[in-house]
Amino acid sequence: MTSENENRSLFQRAFGRLLHTYFLLTRGLTLGVRAIVRSEDGKFLLVRHTYTPGWHFPGGGVERGETSEVALSKELYQETGLEVIDRPLLHGAFYNKRVSKRDHVLVYRCSVRDESSLQKNSREIADVGFFDASDLPDGTDPGTMRRIEEILTKSDLKLHW
Repeated sequence: MTSENENRSLFQRAFGRLLHTYFLLTRGLTLGVRAIVRSEDGKFLLVRHTYTPGWHFPGGGVERGETSEVALSKELYQETGLEVIDRPLLHGAFYNKRVSKRDHVLVYRCSVRDESSLQKNSREIADVGFFDASDLPDGTDPGTMRRIEEILTKSDLKLHW
């Protein structure tokens, strides 16, 4: 015979799981990561993908069961051949409604092992390079430009990509 407390506990666990499933289905979001890497002379690392226009900070999606920092390190290496050293510093979290109504991007400032090992490391990357903030390539993504401005001017973060 089960006690009233055991029944309540079983009900609470079942209800909690049901509620969690409901939130996953109705409030799911996509999460991406971007790496801000600066060269020794202060230039910003940008990549140009083969599948979308413009220049962006390197990065990609966070997969199920993966931490954002693991995804960041993996994406940075896959796209540029650069390895993260030290723990990345979170610059900010941004809502990217241009992609979808559920997309968010975590942007981290990163230190890398050896910037001279920079290379296109993936077929999804058309080009990669370090650029001075005053001489960004044509087509640099507006969200990328906002993050660069925030860093250079030490201004408040804008919450949208």
